[in-house]
Amino acid sequence: MARSRRRTQAPPPQRLILDSGAVIALSRNDLRARATLAAAREAGVEVSIPSVVVAETVRGSAKDAKVNRVIKSVGEVTAADERTGRGAGALLGAARSTSAVDALVVASAIELGGGVVLTGDPDDLELLAGGHPEVVIRAV
Repeated sequence: MARSRRRTQAPPPQRLILDSGAVIALSRNDLRARATLAAAREAGVEVSIPSVVVAETVRGSAKDAKVNRVIKSVGEVTAADERTGRGAGALLGAARSTSAVDALVVASAIELGGGVVLTGDPDDLELLAGGHPEVVIRAV
């Protein structure tokens, strides 16, 4: 007698991590980015922004107002520590990449236990996240 295999769906992600492209898209009221953020909040998914994304998107001028509103509305900015930095370095080495900011975003996602990274640069982030199925890269 053949046993039936029941397919189980992966549990929904518990975290949405926004990279620079996502923050900029949200600051420009991009409909797809807004819909993704709204769906995450509706589902009770935690949303965070790595601190390196703040450094990449804020320039200390009046032009920052829209980006600052996005950062404030998300609320949680995660800081990188030595462990995250070393993880990012290992990702850079494994992927033979030079994008430290992207590597820090992926390393932050790994440190948080995984989740969906919303990005404007999916190809580079997928390369960095290649060996980490707990990190899902989604384009804005």
